[in-house]
Amino acid sequence: MRISFTKMQGAGNDFVVLDETAGQFGLSSAHYRLLADRHFGVGADQILTVRPSPAAGIDFQYIIHNADGAEVEQCGNGARCFARFVRDRGLCSKDTIRVQTLAGVIEPRLLPDGRVVVNMGEPVFELSAVPFDGGAVHALVYGAWQLWPLELAPGLPSSTVLAAVLSMGNPHAVLLVDDVDAAPVLAQGPLVQKHPAFVRGVNVGFMQIVDRGQIRLRVFERGAGETLACGSGACAAVVAGIRLGLLDGTVEVQARGGKLGMCWDGPGTSVLMTGQAATVFHGEIDLPDHL
Repeated sequence: MRISFTKMQGAGNDFVVLDETAGQFGLSSAHYRLLADRHFGVGADQILTVRPSPAAGIDFQYIIHNADGAEVEQCGNGARCFARFVRDRGLCSKDTIRVQTLAGVIEPRLLPDGRVVVNMGEPVFELSAVPFDGGAVHALVYGAWQLWPLELAPGLPSSTVLAAVLSMGNPHAVLLVDDVDAAPVLAQGPLVQKHPAFVRGVNVGFMQIVDRGQIRLRVFERGAGETLACGSGACAAVVAGIRLGLLDGTVEVQARGGKLGMCWDGPGTSVLMTGQAATVFHGEIDLPDHL
């Protein structure tokens, strides 16, 4: 089958966007993996699918598949590209769009300068909802919050890392590092991501505090590995930094692919993320009917 697609990026986090508003393509996990493959497909961190409204008061349904073909709950950089896509393709004329995701309803808002603000919802701290099961491990008090010691190699004390744990509609572990460039992202990221305490895996953020209004961040994502940026990971890192007493309520996040702006007023309020979203190219690809 031949399908049309749009390649987009937000802060270097890149996506293949599919329009299924007129009917679903019936793609399998193997099809999504092929689309994401940088040698045999288009190449992307995630595949984003636009589907019709599933309920009154909702404009679209937003489906996200990681590069490994698995469906996931949330993607903040993808949400900005989603909003830009439906406006640019004439699917919607609104400035603020209500979008149903697997994690709940989000509201991207397009600004006159081309940037997109996304209400990412409230962070979730209830461990069972992350989901996170610390078992017999006890959290360590840090400021007004806590960090969880995670043993990455049993029997080796130096292999224990401290992680802030929360959900932004998808699970996140945030590790504090002195220098994000020297952080062992590719060594520790997979070990934290597969740690048994995280029932459905986890996105792993390595955060360097520059000052109270700026951080540098690298993220090892479930099903994608390290990406140039992660919107929900940036939200999680800023929320963790604020709760740990290290950051103020408005923070600039410097990811490897670009900058994101974050605002959070504390528990009980939503995180607002602002950043660019750009179309790279449009195309068509022939996919096997069955994979």
